[in-house]
Amino acid sequence: MRHVLRPLFDQVVIKELEPDRVRSSGLVVPPGTREPPPQHGVVVAVGPGLDWWESAGVKMPVAPGDHVVFPASAGVWIEVDEERLLVCAVRDLLGTLEELSDCPLCHGEGPGEGDACPVCGRTAEVPRPE
Repeated sequence: MRHVLRPLFDQVVIKELEPDRVRSSGLVVPPGTREPPPQHGVVVAVGPGLDWWESAGVKMPVAPGDHVVFPASAGVWIEVDEERLLVCAVRDLLGTLEELSDCPLCHGEGPGEGDACPVCGRTAEVPRPE
């Protein structure tokens, strides 16, 4: 029988994403070594919120499927049907990761010759002489 964890109040359930074992330096970290717990995951379920939220016009800021970032100290890790899940309060989340399709600052064009946009990192394409 499969179980589903239904969070209460302002709690969220997050499935950890597999930590990347290849570091930016190229070093491969073998399984079982001491490494910090993952700090991002995907929201699996959200609670209904606190009882006063509705009267104040507050809605749950995350939804199932959102990719979220959280500190290593957030919540409690539990195991349900051999799946490792984090249960934490929504206030413990640091934010959501969203795909940036068009930069709000430079609109995908880059700021100017030789400069990089501080938001997306793009540089302006300089036409090359033919």
